[in-house]
Amino acid sequence: MGQDTITKQHSLIFLTGFSGSGKSTIGPLLANSLGYEFLDVDQAVEQRAGKPITRIFAEEGEAAFRELELQTLKTVAGEKEMVVSLGGGALQYDPSHAFIAGAGTLVYLKSSAANLAKRLVNKRDRPLLRGEDGRKHSREELEEKIRRILEEREPRYQQAALTVQTDQKRIGSTVEELTRKIERLVRKAPQIGEDGQQPEQP
Repeated sequence: MGQDTITKQHSLIFLTGFSGSGKSTIGPLLANSLGYEFLDVDQAVEQRAGKPITRIFAEEGEAAFRELELQTLKTVAGEKEMVVSLGGGALQYDPSHAFIAGAGTLVYLKSSAANLAKRLVNKRDRPLLRGEDGRKHSREELEEKIRRILEEREPRYQQAALTVQTDQKRIGSTVEELTRKIERLVRKAPQIGEDGQQPEQP
């Protein structure tokens, strides 16, 4: 096992969390702070499909979207020093979850259902948050729906190596906190020599 394999586990950072938790905003800033590249998986899926996610869901269904998401994720296999912003439900698709678990470090941006509902109530591009008939939810209905989905997703969100609460916190503070924690993880990574052996401790 070479040094690149060891380092990859810490320097390929996957950001997870519910829609509205700040992944797409925090991701590029975090990447810049660390000196890493940045990839937004939802944007990359739309480019790959040539249409927005709402149309992929409407025309092909969620299963087709999850498979496209997985193929997009696989393009970062072996990458180093990259921050990858995941779609909110990516971890629920078992093949994607398995890939992410083996490829890098998972970071959970955690936010309450109440705050998420406040941020998402006027968004129209979140297929899973629409009503049965496509109508817009009230803030209360949306918060209840988010709460139910969070309960389903929380077990996998909680598998993250790092969790940062994004409620009531400035984006700059969140980025600074994550930068410190990720750099600490990278420093802790065992360094493997060219002969495949860990160096002796002094």
